[in-house]
Amino acid sequence: MAVQFNYLAPKGWKPKNAEENYLITLLKVELSEKAIKEVGNRTKKIVFEEAAASIAAESSTGTWTKVYDGPQSGVPLARKKRALAYDLDYKKSMFKVAYPLELFELDNISGLLAGIVGNIAGMKMVSAMRFYDVRFPRKMIAEFLGPTHGVQGIRKLLKKPKGPIVATVPKPKIGRTSGEQAHLAWELFTSGKGTYEGIKDDENLTSLEFNKFEDRTRKVLSKLKDAELRTGKKKFYLANITHSNLDIMEKRAETIKKNGGIYMMMDVVTTGFAAVDTMRRRDTGLAIHAHRAMHGFITRDNSPGVHGKGRLFGFSISMIVLAKLFRLLGVDSLHGGSPLAKMEDYGEAEYIRHILQDDETEEHDKIPSLGQKWHHIKPVWMVASGGLHPGDFEAVINALGEDIMIQCGGGLLGHPDGVEAGVKAIEQSRKIAMEGIPIREWIKLNPESELAVAVKLWGYGPKIVY
Repeated sequence: MAVQFNYLAPKGWKPKNAEENYLITLLKVELSEKAIKEVGNRTKKIVFEEAAASIAAESSTGTWTKVYDGPQSGVPLARKKRALAYDLDYKKSMFKVAYPLELFELDNISGLLAGIVGNIAGMKMVSAMRFYDVRFPRKMIAEFLGPTHGVQGIRKLLKKPKGPIVATVPKPKIGRTSGEQAHLAWELFTSGKGTYEGIKDDENLTSLEFNKFEDRTRKVLSKLKDAELRTGKKKFYLANITHSNLDIMEKRAETIKKNGGIYMMMDVVTTGFAAVDTMRRRDTGLAIHAHRAMHGFITRDNSPGVHGKGRLFGFSISMIVLAKLFRLLGVDSLHGGSPLAKMEDYGEAEYIRHILQDDETEEHDKIPSLGQKWHHIKPVWMVASGGLHPGDFEAVINALGEDIMIQCGGGLLGHPDGVEAGVKAIEQSRKIAMEGIPIREWIKLNPESELAVAVKLWGYGPKIVY
């Protein structure tokens, strides 16, 4: 790819005052066989440099060939504002790109992504690429609202100053009528000691013929209010407003608010960045629960080099990037994976939790990342889900801390003794985990408990079906 001028920074170059002046990205590439064959007298090192420079060019002010550079061509300004590839790691085929802040409309995430990742995956000289991270500068962060409530705001709404919160997704995913879902909500909220906090729509439960959104929301929230009066404990319902029409989403949010709800749920990948930004800026007062259906088609990469070392086989974007984007756009809770899943050796779920909740993160030593300073943006609830059950609570809380939402669908509803026993098992598991009592020791002393029955069925690890 020919470029108009050099998009490769001099060796040792660093962006000056990056927190104020630059947006930074981190990438890894694999050169295509054709590019390698065409090395000729050049070294593979030079071809890698050309690839890094071409990516900086294509994503900022360059194009594939030299163009007219006379009067009124824009070339002088393009040269001044060009992005630069730097910190090249020739062994890992990784590098950073520094973009002058003037290249972007500061409050426009859709436009930003169209620039920094819009066309670079189509380059013929590259056969694989992973977009690991983006670091936002202060002036861009200042343009976004961040979460309405955040971790402490939700704790205040729920009157729960400490400990994780729990929620259940009805199973089967589709099958219950609105009345049946409201009945399940009542069972969850009033069983055991009445401490169970939440119920959540599944991603494919929107507004169906046998379970309309308005009817379901009204009935579930009515039962929720009754349960709060009965138990003296605050509850929440993650009502799924997902739709491809923003006007309908806003109407559904109004329905939640009208019926006394505090939370709306959006599938943030399928609805898109514009939808999340718009719903947050409309300032409904509702918390936004970010479900991430379809993210695996963007973030999943089974290549040996997914964490930097080894080769990549395809094109992908890290969940780290999405977590940063959605925190910036203003969600209050976001699915970030389970620390007990396959990625546990690298601590990805734990690092995502830091991204969602810390005021500032540093670059990670094992997971390729750039760190971030969040300024006014509030922390976000990390949601742990996926095959979790009462036997996992000790490990999940130890790994992710207290500011998490643990979701158990089958891990509650599949209890051999029914829904009430499933609630009691989770109450017991959460309580002893918060008290620091080892679950195995507690079960030895309480072999007839609901928790013991659950562990006998599911053990201590997540039950994920592929």
